[in-house]
Amino acid sequence: MIPLTLTLKEVIKISRSSFVTIKDIAEKAGVSVNTVSRALNDKPDINPQTKEKIEKIAQELGYVKNVYATMLKSNVTHTIGVIMSDSSNPFFSEVFKGIDKAARENNYQIIIMNSEGLYENEEKFLKTLLERRVDGILLFPMQKSYEDIQELIKEHFPIVLVGREIDGWNVDEIFSDEEKGGYLATKYLIEKGCKKIKMITDQLYNSASYGRLQGYKKALKEKGLAFSENDIKICEGIHEGYHVKAGYDKTMEMIRKKEEFDGIFCYNDLIAYGAIKALKENNLKISQNVSVVGYDDIAFSRLIEPELTTVKVKKFEMGYEAFQMLYKRIKSKQRDNSSTRKVLDVELVVRNS
Repeated sequence: MIPLTLTLKEVIKISRSSFVTIKDIAEKAGVSVNTVSRALNDKPDINPQTKEKIEKIAQELGYVKNVYATMLKSNVTHTIGVIMSDSSNPFFSEVFKGIDKAARENNYQIIIMNSEGLYENEEKFLKTLLERRVDGILLFPMQKSYEDIQELIKEHFPIVLVGREIDGWNVDEIFSDEEKGGYLATKYLIEKGCKKIKMITDQLYNSASYGRLQGYKKALKEKGLAFSENDIKICEGIHEGYHVKAGYDKTMEMIRKKEEFDGIFCYNDLIAYGAIKALKENNLKISQNVSVVGYDDIAFSRLIEPELTTVKVKKFEMGYEAFQMLYKRIKSKQRDNSSTRKVLDVELVVRNS
């Protein structure tokens, strides 16, 4: 491919007029269309002087390669789709950094969409991405329904589920060790002296939420503390931007009902921020009256007061490895029922909350 040095302004101008074709270049250069094609695609079997002449004419005419024509010919777009469930959550932006780096290293482009936590959006966006002829899809699934994913698996379309797991399915997945994360968070609260620990979480059809709950239960049982369903506060419809409010509302509700608690394990850091705000408004001292542990270790958790103790997830690695898994699937064109499952380790980051 020739290195055309057109400015953005020049490209925009060209895009609004008729495109220069390789036929136009061939006519001016007095060579065949096939010769122009070989020159512009940097093929070795062409005379250097002829190649230089063709490149110069292409530059003068303002030639821009027709990427879509190449895509149609090769049936490969070098584009993947990414469907996230909440682009306002910094967790996803950190995962996306990993996806983006791996994609650039492999000369891939990304179309990113935000389902806003709604299954109907997830289903709609999958259709849109397929219409755009993406080579594969990275999906942060809602898990409220699986019909859309099942159809993709049935057709052997390259897809990787990110941050979630579905037992018994032949689909590539990458996610964190959620049970270990829930266990570490709850165990820490108990070791700090907490005996009445609440958990503010997402819907339990969400595999991450369910896994963290299992870790929570495991730590309670191990330390001889009773488990109560009333201690699990499930946030309804955590949509875009609602996480902090959910944490705030659930904590205020517990305070109004005069429920006894000295520790809160939150599904993510944003929910923990809301919980801390509610505790402060009610003159409850963080870490002294009530201890709070979050999940994800997003950057802001080191900046709030007090700094948040949280479970660290390998966000960048999750994104980077997710793309690598998808890329391998795209290149191999496997149509069997084999699948890859990667589980990323987590760790507790102790701060002041």
